[in-house]
Amino acid sequence: MARSLVIKVTAGADAPERCNQAFTVAAAALAAGVPVSLWLTGESSWFALPGRAKEFSLAEAPPLQDLLDAMLAGGRVTLCTQCAARRGITVDDLIEGVRIAGASTFVEEILTDGTQALVY
Repeated sequence: MARSLVIKVTAGADAPERCNQAFTVAAAALAAGVPVSLWLTGESSWFALPGRAKEFSLAEAPPLQDLLDAMLAGGRVTLCTQCAARRGITVDDLIEGVRIAGASTFVEEILTDGTQALVY
């Protein structure tokens, strides 16, 4: 059975270690050949905007921009509909390759056979 990974990251600059861990696990899974879907929710929503990941820095951690670029190249990146609306973010504001979707789409993804969901 093929395995896939859905990661929901709720933290951003407010909890940098947790945020970076989510992106690192996503990129490591991709590098291992695992299909990965990364959901940006809460404060991580800001990383769906151009330049925001470049502003993030955490000692002894890979650059968040590099991890996001890997996800955009080989996985799926989704911004939560409600999180975007609360922050005034529209589809026109997003980095190319990021989509906006809601809870029903998240549920569909995590209920797929062989899928592991992680929340950070």
